[in-house]
Amino acid sequence: MSDALKWLTEPGTPATVEAPELADAAAARDWLAAHWEELRAGLHRFGAVYLRGLPIRSVEDFALVRDELIATATPYREKATPRSDYGSGVFSSTDLPAAQAIRPHNENSYTLTFPGLLLFGCLTAPEEGGATPVADCREVLRQLPPELVERMRAYGWVLTRNYSETLSVAWQAAFGAERAEDVERYCAENLISCQWGEDGHLRTGQVRPGIISHPHTGEEVWFNHLAFWSPFSLDEDIREVLVEELGPDGLPFSTAIGDGVPLTAEDLAAVNAAYDRATVRHTWQPGDLMLVDNVLTAHARDPYRGERRILVAMGDPVAVSDCAPTVAPAPVVSHG
Repeated sequence: MSDALKWLTEPGTPATVEAPELADAAAARDWLAAHWEELRAGLHRFGAVYLRGLPIRSVEDFALVRDELIATATPYREKATPRSDYGSGVFSSTDLPAAQAIRPHNENSYTLTFPGLLLFGCLTAPEEGGATPVADCREVLRQLPPELVERMRAYGWVLTRNYSETLSVAWQAAFGAERAEDVERYCAENLISCQWGEDGHLRTGQVRPGIISHPHTGEEVWFNHLAFWSPFSLDEDIREVLVEELGPDGLPFSTAIGDGVPLTAEDLAAVNAAYDRATVRHTWQPGDLMLVDNVLTAHARDPYRGERRILVAMGDPVAVSDCAPTVAPAPVVSHG
C-alpha cells in the first residue's frame, strides 16, 4: 500500500502535493497512478491540485503522465483562442501575447460537452509572472450579488460570435471545417444559431446555463464566460475602436444575460471582484503539473516576461445535461 500524500494548504495558493524524487516520467506516471484515488478526492475537495517536483521535461513526458490521469480525451471544439497543437491531444495553454492577462474562465463553458478535467504542465517557467491562477467557482457563486445570480439562474447567458481570422478565430479553424454546410450541421446539432453574411462572414449565437451543479459532488457553481467576453472586459480604447469599426453587433465576442440585458460595467466589476476573492496561484517551476476540475474551478493567466512553455490536455468529458442546468441550452432565436 502506498504512503498517503502530504497536502500543503496555505492561504493564497492551491492545494499542493510535493512529489518524492522520481527517476523519470515513467516513474512519475506510476507514482501518480498509485495515488490517483487520493488525488481525485482532493480535486473534488479543493477544485485544483498542484503537483510539484516531477521529472516532466518534454511533451512526450507530459503525454505519458496524461495518459494515466485522463481516461478519455475531450475534443477541442468551437475554438476561440490560438494554441499550438503538439499532437495526441496536447496543446500549448495559449499563444496569446505575454503582456495580456487572461481572466478566469471554465474551459469551453459554452459547449454542450466540455472537459471535466484539465492537466497543465510546465516545461519552461517564465522569468517573471505567468502563473495560472485558479478560482473556486463555488466560492465565486457565494460572493456574487444575489440579484445577478438570480438573473443568471432564471435566464442563463448568451454568447454571440463573429468569426475573423484577424480579430479572433476564422470559422474554418473554430469548427474544424471547410464547408459551410458542415458548420451548419454542427450548429444545428449543438443548439447554435448561425447566420451567413457577405464574403462568407459567419455570426453565431447560443444560450447556455451559467449556473450548473457538479455531476459528482452536486455542488452549484458559477460556470460561464459571461464576464470573460463582455465588451466591458476590453480596454476602453480598444473597445471604442472596435465598436466604431465593427458596430456593437460586430464584435468578435459579446455576452449578455439571457433576458437580453447586457452586462453593465458595474456587473462586470462585481463578477471580477468575486473571482479575485476566490483566486489562488503558484509560481510555475519546470516539471510542475496542475490538475484542475473544470466544473469546480476557473483558470486564468498572469502576464509574464521571458520564455514560458505551459502545456495543457483536456479530458473526462462532461455533458451539460448531466449537471442540473438551471436553463436549457438553446440557439439564439434572433440576432436582432
